[in-house]
Amino acid sequence: MDTVALGASSGPASTRLSLQLGDAQSGLRAVTESTGSAVVVHVGGDIDASNETVWQRLVTRSAAIAIAPGPFVIDVRDLEFMGSCAYAVLAQESVRCRRRGVNLRLVSNQPIVARTIAACGLRRLLPMYTSVENALAPPA
Repeated sequence: MDTVALGASSGPASTRLSLQLGDAQSGLRAVTESTGSAVVVHVGGDIDASNETVWQRLVTRSAAIAIAPGPFVIDVRDLEFMGSCAYAVLAQESVRCRRRGVNLRLVSNQPIVARTIAACGLRRLLPMYTSVENALAPPA
């Protein structure tokens, strides 16, 4: 079971959603923020086969909030572990987002994330940024 609680907004066009994902044992924490057409998901904990369904639900529901031109940003800097299932969910959602005119962007400062994305041939689907601010900036 997952619940969504609306928190205090940081401005009139901003919404902050705190998602409690399953039980405390799921190992996954997330906060989703929406400002205008952009959506940012800050993720912590770990993602593996034990919480893959919860991860899928989080990504799908958060992506649905993003409106073209987006972007849909997922900040994984606070993740301790990201299993292969997590990358597969992101790649699938990136394809769905592009069909709607929204670009999925991944924020990470972990070299293993960059190496995994490169090794799996996902660079085009999962462009990486070092900060949320950079990921939210319009393309140059």
